[in-house]
Parts: sequence; C-alpha cells; structure tokens
Amino acid sequence: MKKLLFYSLFFTSLFSYSQDWKSNFEEAKVQAEKENKNIFLVFSGSDWCAPCIKLDKNVWQSEAFKNETNWILYKADFPKKKEHQLSDELVASNKKLADKYNKTGIFPLVLLLNKSGKVLGMSSYKKISAEDYIKMIKDFEK
Repeated sequence: MKKLLFYSLFFTSLFSYSQDWKSNFEEAKVQAEKENKNIFLVFSGSDWCAPCIKLDKNVWQSEAFKNETNWILYKADFPKKKEHQLSDELVASNKKLADKYNKTGIFPLVLLLNKSGKVLGMSSYKKISAEDYIKMIKDFEK
C-alpha cells in the first residue's frame, strides 16, 4: 500500500509540473547566471491584449512549453483592470524593463536574452503551434 501511495504521488507530481515564472527580474538574472541559462522575457497585457491572452492559452499553458526547461522565465505584465493591478514595486520594475527592451510598446513582445541581458532574438504573437513557437525561440540561441 505504501508503494502504491508513493508511486501515485510521484506520478501526480511529475505530470503536474509547470513552468516557474519568476516574480522578480533581478532574481531571474541571478538564477540565469548561476545555471548558465538564457532569460525568456515576455511583455504582456494579460487582461486587455487579445494576442497576449491567445499566446498564454495556446503556448505558455501548453504541455510542450510546460516541459521546456531551457530558460529562466519572466513575464513583465501590464494589466489595466483594477482587480489585476500589481504592486508599485513590480510596476516600476516592469516599466524599467520596458524602457530598456520594449521602447515601442509592442504587446505581446517575446525576447530571449542571454544571461548578461543581451537580446538574442525577439518575436510577437504568431498563429503557430506551441511546438513551432518553442522551435522558433530555440533558433534564437543558434
């Protein structure tokens, strides 16, 4: 019985694995340096930008993306609805990132940065499968 319980919990945790989106960009940079990984930076308007919502639903929430572990993830969100507002500290941090990486205000904007913050590639919403979107991002690393 104990073995059955162990295996049930093990496989449940294995299949419920999801991406670890960082809530602090400075911490994401530290982790990227420590793990020698690139930073996956997304500028999103999570509650007003239709392409952002589609990208989240079709790609970020896909099993293919959830199983992707090559990057340190950070979403710079810019919600408009009052009930979705972020802390003042997070708003300031995301604005600082936008001033550096998204001066034109494109939403969604997806960037792959090296651990030093250099842009390796960028994209926006594309009506393609999650697998093709992941492949496109991986091509930035070449």
